Amino acid sequence: MGISDWPEGERPREKLLTLGPQALSDAELLAIFLRVGVRGRSAVDLARDLLSAFGGLRPLLDANCERFCQEHGLGTAKYVQLQASLELSKRHLETLLSRGEALTSPLVVKRFLSAHLRDLSHEVFAALFLDTQHRVLRFEKLFTGTLDSASVYPREVAKRALTLNAGAVIFAHNHPSGMAEPSDADRRITHRLNEALGLFDIRVLDHFVVGDGEVVSFAERGWL
Repeated sequence: MGISDWPEGERPREKLLTLGPQALSDAELLAIFLRVGVRGRSAVDLARDLLSAFGGLRPLLDANCERFCQEHGLGTAKYVQLQASLELSKRHLETLLSRGEALTSPLVVKRFLSAHLRDLSHEVFAALFLDTQHRVLRFEKLFTGTLDSASVYPREVAKRALTLNAGAVIFAHNHPSGMAEPSDADRRITHRLNEALGLFDIRVLDHFVVGDGEVVSFAERGWL
């Protein structure tokens, strides 16, 4: 049975239009991207097969062109389309955090940081520098580490904040393991950064830890 024969409320496109994209499963969203299935398999069936073959959505999105095209139903055109879609998503989020705009939505910040840090295979420590009105000055990746850690130097962070004349900062780093739960080391370095920047009246508004599908906020935990 093809998707067109399904009850209207179960078809991915109609479901998205009625309930919004957040209501769809990974397989349903991927099926909309694929548009069509293969002989004997609907687009949703094919999407489920692909998620199983790659081990989930993240490995599928991270796959290089050669690996991506090895799977039945995929090819160079789909790979290019997917990469373009991912880049458009990042650029859309960047426009929401454009220079000179005040931050008004923690959710947008989380999505922006997740888009830039989630899929990295190594740990990266980054910062959103803001002015005293919490308008975005710049987003920068400051330190790069191994698969397990990144060396963060509060003195260098303070120097960069002063150079940009920042009045506040939001920190973020990723956990390549995919687990977003902050470590004791994460809490210690945040405390050191807060103390160092406090000497210059620069506020640390938050520190986000980006995992696979989850972003943990220090401020929401009451740690800042």
